[in-house]
Amino acid sequence: MNAVTHSTPPQDSPAEAREAPVLRPRVDIREDGTGITLVADLPGVPKDRLELRVEGDQLAIDAEMAIPAPDDMESVHGEVSVPRYRRVFTLSKELDPEGISADLQQGVLTIRIPKARHAQPRRIAVRVG
Repeated sequence: MNAVTHSTPPQDSPAEAREAPVLRPRVDIREDGTGITLVADLPGVPKDRLELRVEGDQLAIDAEMAIPAPDDMESVHGEVSVPRYRRVFTLSKELDPEGISADLQQGVLTIRIPKARHAQPRRIAVRVG
């Protein structure tokens, strides 16, 4: 289950939205020799309601659920009362924020962050002489 946290959006956001409760999505993080991959569960989030930002050394995920109901139906019970997701990660100096790529499929967001060239493993040739 996602943990609910209170998040403070940037200062240019409306005052009433600054203390809006948000869900903190579960994220798996995997590392290999060339970078890291984050896999976040964002059920009910369409691409047009997903925002990824890098500000300084911070990667922010902001998203809003969009679960449409047919016009002739009325909601009588809802288990998810907070329709917004937010998660912020600090990026290490070993990562290259310029090379970040993202893919959203069926409510699963996959973010790939490559390591900077200086942080990637490399083979050193040994000469015999």
